Amino acid sequence: MAIYSTGVDLAEIDRIERVIREYGDRFIKRVFTAQEIAYCSRKAAAASSYAARFATKEAVFKATGIGLSMGMRWRDVEVVNDMRGKPSVRLYGIAAERLQGKKVHLSISHSRNLAIAAVVVEETSTRE
Repeated sequence: MAIYSTGVDLAEIDRIERVIREYGDRFIKRVFTAQEIAYCSRKAAAASSYAARFATKEAVFKATGIGLSMGMRWRDVEVVNDMRGKPSVRLYGIAAERLQGKKVHLSISHSRNLAIAAVVVEETSTRE
């Protein structure tokens, strides 16, 4: 495996919770995809799940080397979970273009007030 780039981000859960209380659906629909909203809204501690996804988006932005100021959008990065709960990312728009042909590895976790996301982007080889 050849590492192309990495990204990491830490989000404060209480900060995300405050933003959700203050801006509600306006914030949620601007930042998260419909699938992310459905997943997080089912959780008793929804703010923790939203914070972990927020941190993931930031970590992917860092791994691409560009961010919101250079045309990426929040919903260009979507966190999805497999049947066992393992998270991975789906990329759209500029994020997908920027990381085309690369594999994105994701690890997320949270404690009482912090959510962390670590992203490793792997160069994929077309040679066998």
